[in-house]
Amino acid sequence: MSKAGWILALALTTGAALAEDARISFPSDYKSGFTNYLNLDRVQNDDQIIHLFANDIALEAALAGKELPNGSVLVGEIYAAKKDNEGKVQKSSLGLRIRDKLAAVAVMQKEEGWGATFPDGLRNGDWDFAIFSPDGKRLEKDLNACRQCHAPLADTQHLFSLEHMAR
Repeated sequence: MSKAGWILALALTTGAALAEDARISFPSDYKSGFTNYLNLDRVQNDDQIIHLFANDIALEAALAGKELPNGSVLVGEIYAAKKDNEGKVQKSSLGLRIRDKLAAVAVMQKEEGWGATFPDGLRNGDWDFAIFSPDGKRLEKDLNACRQCHAPLADTQHLFSLEHMAR
């Protein structure tokens, strides 16, 4: 392939990746239109707390013991844990991290065919991810870290918290 061909191929690939990253919109109504089903210290990060929300489509399927359908949306409010003057995470008398400022809003959404665009190690069924600032602006983050972390969880529909949705 010529140098111009490589440049064109790179531009098309980059454009497709950006389009995929932008296919999830910030769900501005999640606090009023979704259900907060779980709040806990974030397992993957020892200085964060997460509050999880799900839309009705996802919750109804989880409660019925069914696969979450296309149109399912999960939102995670990611809070920084409060730290003392020495930078150590503060914990409550219950041994849980104390919430500080909202740092980001992570979104998982499932739609038909979305998984086909990713290689096996990054495929999460038809789920994909986006990360936003607290005011809803898309953050430029490596979403492959999210995809890779959730990919092995096929038995729980690529979710860490499925059993909590099914109460």
